[in-house]
Amino acid sequence: MIILQCVNLSKSFGVEPILTNIKLEVQTGERVALVGRNGAGKSTLLKIISGQLSHDSGEVIKPKDIEFGYLAQNTGLESSLTIWEEMLAVFHDLILMEKKLRKMEEEMANPILQNDEISYQKLLQEYDELQITFKDQGGYQYEADIRSVLSGLKFSTDRFETPISTLSGGQKTRLALGKLLLTKPDLLILDEPTNHLDIDTLTWLEQYLSNYPGAILIVSHDRYFLDKIVNQVVEISRTKSTKFKGNYSDYLNEKAKRYELELKQFEKQQEQIAKLEDFVQKNIARASTTKRAQSRRKQLERMDRIDRPAGMEKSAHFSFQIERQTGNEVLRISDLDVQYTNSPSIFKQLSFDVNKEESVAIVGPNGAGKSTLLKAMTKQIPIQNGSIHFGSNVKIGYYDQEQAKLQSNKQVLHELWDDFSLSPEKDVRTVLGNFLFSGDDVLKPVSSLSGGEKARLALAKLMMQKANVLILDEPTNHLDLDAKEVLEAALIDYPGTIIFVSHDRYFLNRMASRVVELHDGKLTNYLGDYDYYVEKKAENLERIRMTQEQSQPIQTNKDKTSFNRDKEAKKLERQRTRRIEEIENTVSTLETQIENYEQSLCDPDIYSNHQEALELQNKIDQANVEIEQLLEEWEELSQST
Repeated sequence: MIILQCVNLSKSFGVEPILTNIKLEVQTGERVALVGRNGAGKSTLLKIISGQLSHDSGEVIKPKDIEFGYLAQNTGLESSLTIWEEMLAVFHDLILMEKKLRKMEEEMANPILQNDEISYQKLLQEYDELQITFKDQGGYQYEADIRSVLSGLKFSTDRFETPISTLSGGQKTRLALGKLLLTKPDLLILDEPTNHLDIDTLTWLEQYLSNYPGAILIVSHDRYFLDKIVNQVVEISRTKSTKFKGNYSDYLNEKAKRYELELKQFEKQQEQIAKLEDFVQKNIARASTTKRAQSRRKQLERMDRIDRPAGMEKSAHFSFQIERQTGNEVLRISDLDVQYTNSPSIFKQLSFDVNKEESVAIVGPNGAGKSTLLKAMTKQIPIQNGSIHFGSNVKIGYYDQEQAKLQSNKQVLHELWDDFSLSPEKDVRTVLGNFLFSGDDVLKPVSSLSGGEKARLALAKLMMQKANVLILDEPTNHLDLDAKEVLEAALIDYPGTIIFVSHDRYFLNRMASRVVELHDGKLTNYLGDYDYYVEKKAENLERIRMTQEQSQPIQTNKDKTSFNRDKEAKKLERQRTRRIEEIENTVSTLETQIENYEQSLCDPDIYSNHQEALELQNKIDQANVEIEQLLEEWEELSQST
């Protein structure tokens, strides 16, 4: 079933077209990725689909009964409620339904109503129908769903009563995502949902979305994430849309094949055109061949000419160079203690070494102190104890994930030129051009730049420093997929040393020669790339688990057996109690029915009607037999206590 169609959708800002005749279709259960450069119009398209933005022409078609859920980039949940209260609000209708069920149960227990057979049966039927609806809509599991989602997004049980207004921006963004997931719309529309998520949370979200019953339309620059989740890719490029089947890797392969095929078709046609034009030119004037030449000319006029395939859009291109190499020992951290004012220590007695030409990735959950460690290395925050020592000839280049130093009202040109005032303007403009700042772009105020543009400007500054040690804090944030690949290529060829923090698993895997995990204030080294780290970490956890099992006394198995036996006994006891209650309620209902039948038999009209009286008596006898059987079962269950 088609749940979303965009037909010839177009949108312009002023005279500049952003989207032109966009075609997009999403069917039930599909996972569709929108990909394209920063500024290509992906977020604009999502806003149009979700009704947040108007379009100039075309149609957005969806069935009336289909529900969309939209999460914009960096959307934070603003609320005066606690975390638990806000998540419960998603299930407002279920909570009201549950209250109604409890009220109906109280009414059914009323002896007066039980004596009114018609009203009692009507209430029973309404109760059964409402209970089925309640169950089908998840009434018996919504609290478990809330706990599961909050746990996956790293909100522990002891934080459920925390007011949302006291949370950080990143936490509010995660909560907005969690609330949307709990609503379970038919189509999830997600714009960069992986922002502010650490690797563990990303892995959880991948598993959650893989099992999501509805359809998903997603924008993300996380290549691992797209490969795991999507089965269709729609590329937005040069204001147009192109559809590809498969995940992100499949899209890249298919795109390359299509370009190669289209180029061959174009070149083949160009050869054919050249031959026809040459024949016409040589033979049009000859009387003996003019008819044939005219025929070729008509063939040329009728030909549906193929345009040269557009190929790749212009990419940034740069490389990182150094002025001179460091000594073999680049960095030595010994017994480092760091803490913020009036806060507990982030880590104590931390020791860490880095040698020349290593590429060291620092990973760990949000809040572990990764960025703090980088800031301590670059002397942006004070340390309490220990030492940070850099080796000889070290020149540091630091990349800040927030681009905190790029908030000025300077023009882009002067923001870079002021830092490297001895460089000629031509050279500075050339560097900016390499980072896709051309023409009037270099005269924009820095404060007006997008996140991706600020990231490219910060990388331009970093490149011009010619530092031999790069310390990078989330360098792929705000970069589109193409820019990430260019950055990776530049860093792979970089002759210096790299220390970096990233949640981009694809980037980690390509860049890291060593992975250092920071967790609970401690560092663990893994001498390999990200895949090696994941594999070894899993092996270590399994080894620890097996060691713990082997170290447990034999009595453990007996204890486990005893626990399971007790658990089963309690389960059987609950079943026995429920069955006794059911029997007592059924017997009470049957006795009421018998009493009603006997009263009916006293009616002269019924008593004189032999057939009707016989039917009532049969019902009484059948009810008595059923009561007798139920009482026997009741007695057996009561004696088994």
